[in-house]
Amino acid sequence: MRIGIVGGGPAGLYFALLMKRADPTHQITVAERNPADATFGWGVVFSEDTLTELRDADYETFLRLEEHLVRWGAIDVRYRGRVLRAHGHGFSAISRHVFLGVLQERCRELGVELFFGREVGDLTSWSDRDLIVGADGVNSWVRTHHEGAFRPGYDVHPTRYAWFGTDLVFDAFTFIFEPTDHGLFQVHAYPFSGDRSTFIVETTEETWRQAGLDRLGEKESLAFCEDLFATHLDGHRLFSNRSAWINFVTLANQNWHLGNIVLVGDAVHTAHFSIGSGTKLAVEGAVALAKGFQAHPGDMAAAFAEYELERQPRVERFQAAARDSARYFEGVGRYLHFDPEPFVFNLLTRSGRITRADLEQRDPVLVNLVDRWAQAAGTGVDRVPLLTTPPRTAPLAAAGAVFANRVARSLPAPDSAREGVVVDEHRRGLELAAASGASLVMTEPVAVAADGRITPGSAGLYGDEHTEAWAEVTAAVHDRGGLIGVRLSHAGPRGATRLRSRGTDRPLPEGGWGLLAASDTSFVEGGPVAKGMGPVELERVRTEFMQAATLADPAGFDLVEVDASAGYLLASFLSPLTNHRDDHYGGDLAGRLRYPVEVVEAVRSVWEGPLVVRVSASDWHPAGSGGDQLVVAARAWVEAGANLIEVAGGSAVGAARPEFLPLYLVPFADRVRNEAGTPVMVGGGITTLDQIDTIVAAGRADLCLLDPVLYDRSPYRDALGR
Repeated sequence: MRIGIVGGGPAGLYFALLMKRADPTHQITVAERNPADATFGWGVVFSEDTLTELRDADYETFLRLEEHLVRWGAIDVRYRGRVLRAHGHGFSAISRHVFLGVLQERCRELGVELFFGREVGDLTSWSDRDLIVGADGVNSWVRTHHEGAFRPGYDVHPTRYAWFGTDLVFDAFTFIFEPTDHGLFQVHAYPFSGDRSTFIVETTEETWRQAGLDRLGEKESLAFCEDLFATHLDGHRLFSNRSAWINFVTLANQNWHLGNIVLVGDAVHTAHFSIGSGTKLAVEGAVALAKGFQAHPGDMAAAFAEYELERQPRVERFQAAARDSARYFEGVGRYLHFDPEPFVFNLLTRSGRITRADLEQRDPVLVNLVDRWAQAAGTGVDRVPLLTTPPRTAPLAAAGAVFANRVARSLPAPDSAREGVVVDEHRRGLELAAASGASLVMTEPVAVAADGRITPGSAGLYGDEHTEAWAEVTAAVHDRGGLIGVRLSHAGPRGATRLRSRGTDRPLPEGGWGLLAASDTSFVEGGPVAKGMGPVELERVRTEFMQAATLADPAGFDLVEVDASAGYLLASFLSPLTNHRDDHYGGDLAGRLRYPVEVVEAVRSVWEGPLVVRVSASDWHPAGSGGDQLVVAARAWVEAGANLIEVAGGSAVGAARPEFLPLYLVPFADRVRNEAGTPVMVGGGITTLDQIDTIVAAGRADLCLLDPVLYDRSPYRDALGR
């Protein structure tokens, strides 16, 4: 084939040499706009998996790279005057300049034509090429020239960073956190040769401006950072190589090829530098593209298909992990009240790719240190035994109660033909949850009134017969050694539906009963319309929540939860999608919060025990509410008397599309816990004990709800009580 490659970075050069090595008859030209010895940035980091792929793809190139690799296996975190080291992390790095030099040399040996200082501004000059590869980086001319076809998306990150070098050779991948009067600055540093290290400085836009860096030139900016990190540099210097303060851009293209044009490397995707995967993804993409052509010689469409099928899912996973990692550093200021042990653990597990079990295999000493901290924090003692148990077993004194461990369970309440009465099946389910060793068992929605039921078979707590039935259930749970909480709920616009076993949110064929909501609305399109509440209904429902709370004590409940989630009645006040009132219960967030806050205050006036508010993490709708409003709402409920917030799933309207991914609620819980400053309970696809250990030790939540279906089918089930 006649191949033209635009861009002489890692992806373009590596693809060129692999294709030429596979078939010397290929005529391959690489055109790079910059000089051959020009490179921006400092070091390139590789994981052991990437090095293995490089070795298998072209052993000769691997051997030449290996001569220049710097290897280390530790991560240092410098925080609050301490240095905590995590072992067992395999890294290798090389100077970007050396790396490109090796690839250029190898290309020339194989007969690839290399042209530097050549701008390709018009592909018509390559009209005779069978294949054109856009490998010209994040600012790709090839991509932007055909933007309508490739359909790129750009996610501009809010923090600023500058990419420096230093003559201090670190002996570990080093994170530095340096608070200043302007705000927090953080460093990502790692060695890449015998006399140089990369030194990336990152901070928020606000801190960057308050420090005056927006008004400083390149030299002055470098001097500022040298002075700020003088203690850590220990007399060494920083170096600049067009080290401007920029915002990282995560790039993703819907399409990766157009006709005979294909994108590779940063031209088609990027991933945040905090997980060190940019060059890794570029060279792995080059390998996959070359393999596609080797597997399908003469069939370009099949080669492109294999390349994309192989790489797109992997890139998406890496980008998701990189986004999680980037969000950590963008919001790391919320963790500055952490002790060093949970702070380091939080950092190491930030992207979701590493859990406590992974860290225990890599560095059991560090994990033991974190476990001992968790046990000490849970028991309130200064010292714990050297050999201790995982964080999930740590007790928790919060919300006016003492929880024996950090595991909670909630089971779906089964439907019953007996209106609003707790049935034996529900009792058995709750007993099973308590028997599993969970410190807390939560009911599913329990109606505070007959017209607050979801289905005709929904459990209730608004009569003496309900109190007596629940007392039997709570006694059984207490006999198992657990605490039990009741979730008081009013279905609102989601009421009067068929039994959930016959489908969710399906209206009763006979019409059901009258429904209430903040405003006239229906939860699902074409469904029954709930009536906007007037003064009489507002007072009545508030009273019904109070009366249900007064019954919680004789019913034997240890904890009361007010349900303001999942599109039910109180949630209909919170969301701008369903609250269109023009009185003081509508309008801005403060107005939409007013009635749910009044209900919580009313419940608190009659209930002295632990009080929880359950709220949806997001409306999952562009016009709805999200994370920022969730934190504001949590603060309001704490002021109203809540001791704990449960961050839940569900949406405000049936047309919303929640993202039900594993642990999808944990980032929301993290924000509430560490920005609103309140204990948090969270569920959402939590299925293993290792996940709970990781969430608790990292300070992302205090109690974790195990998924009732997936967990009961898992091999970990019998280990919960240990």
